[in-house]
Amino acid sequence: MTAQFPEREAPGAGSIPVLDERVTHCRACPRLVAWRELTGREGRQAYRGWDYWARPVPGFGPADAAMMVVGLAPAAHGGNRTGRMFTGDRSGDVLFAALYEVGLASQPEATHRDDGLRLRGVRVTAPVHCAPPANKPTPAERDTCRPWLVRELQLLRPTMRSLVVLGAFGWQATLPALAEAGWIVPRPRPAFAHGAHVPLTATDGGPDLHVFGCYHVSQRNTFTGRLTPAMLTGVLTAAARAAGLGNFGCTGD
Repeated sequence: MTAQFPEREAPGAGSIPVLDERVTHCRACPRLVAWRELTGREGRQAYRGWDYWARPVPGFGPADAAMMVVGLAPAAHGGNRTGRMFTGDRSGDVLFAALYEVGLASQPEATHRDDGLRLRGVRVTAPVHCAPPANKPTPAERDTCRPWLVRELQLLRPTMRSLVVLGAFGWQATLPALAEAGWIVPRPRPAFAHGAHVPLTATDGGPDLHVFGCYHVSQRNTFTGRLTPAMLTGVLTAAARAAGLGNFGCTGD
């Protein structure tokens, strides 16, 4: 398998389920493949006996989502272990608790793929689908993975009205993907900031897409108070409103 695998396979995916399946077979970035598989073999003491996913992690959420949340990459002992974005790590604990608070998740915890969690009107993804060493993908790895994100955005275009980007790396990766997927991104590109709100016009005259910036839900940000639960739910609520999603704060079924 070559570095051209995403470029070759992503455009032909005719639906979100097909795209998700193709993502899981990608081996385009040798460094990421080696790291995700090494981590899967060695594991961590706390997860002894756990059968690690150790493959690329696809997006998670409905195929007709009105809102998307874009992170950075799966965590080595989070998504790389569980096989679901933001599931099984402290960052995910913060994110899903906030989505639940806003009324976009059926429960506040995400522990494994079969834990019953459902997302309502929102899909969670990342510009890099494999866990990177030190949580730092290279620009080349980001660019190699971009076709998956471009196609995901294209497939969601009929329903997606807002998008929340977590962190500067995700912001830098997502804006070019949005331009490829059919939205007009201003030049110079808007700078990342927590609370940034950039409406993008669709090239085909369709509805605008409202893009929001938010500090990443990393432990460094949440433990130091740079990102508080109130700050996170504030951005998610604004994005949900822009997407036309209602029942904010309604956590029941």
